[in-house]
Amino acid sequence: MLSIEEPSIALSATNEQVISPADKTRRCIAGDQATVLSDIYQDHCNIVVWQRNLAKELDQSVAKFLASNSHFQTSMTLSPQDAFTPIHKALGASGLTAVLSSNIAELVDMFCCLFDLGQAGLRLTALDKAMCPRFHVDQVPCRLVTTYQGAATEWLPHNRVNRCKLGHGSEGKPDHRSGLFAEANDIRQLSAGDVALLKGERWEGNEGAGLVHRSPALLSGERRLLLTLDIS
Repeated sequence: MLSIEEPSIALSATNEQVISPADKTRRCIAGDQATVLSDIYQDHCNIVVWQRNLAKELDQSVAKFLASNSHFQTSMTLSPQDAFTPIHKALGASGLTAVLSSNIAELVDMFCCLFDLGQAGLRLTALDKAMCPRFHVDQVPCRLVTTYQGAATEWLPHNRVNRCKLGHGSEGKPDHRSGLFAEANDIRQLSAGDVALLKGERWEGNEGAGLVHRSPALLSGERRLLLTLDIS
């Protein structure tokens, strides 16, 4: 396994959600090395971003795969010891997909190592429209997201969110009119290639501070390849 040293995680199974906690401060931590992912354990952080540039070979593998698999989607539960084989099979088990399969398997290994997991839940989806177009929080401890091609995930800093306007609190209004955030400049966006850990509502001590995020709108003809990993 790739090693990222960190103490054991404390996860909460509670469904309780606190709205707009005034006593919590959360921020983003970003860096260009994979070791930055271990900063997700910091209490004041609810998103960590490994600012990763895809190697040319991987970028080409993704582009060729999407060109011939524009509606691809798969989900599976994987162990870090043997992630490559089922991923490669799902992607077509060809030379075209070997580089992409290897990279995904590496992320599974890192994710499981970081959280001391025996397995992880994977979802890989090719998209031509926003999958989750409204800002929301995830009812999970933590989720890894990376966009291999196309526009990447949008998110809001904790101190820029009026959480009373999430979900039913929006009264059916679109995000930009609901009062959820003050102005368009409040919205942040990951870049293609970035690997992000989004702390959710079920991380112990993070109730009411789960990262608020959404899928980006896509231009006509634009394709996006999105990978997510969850604690299984």
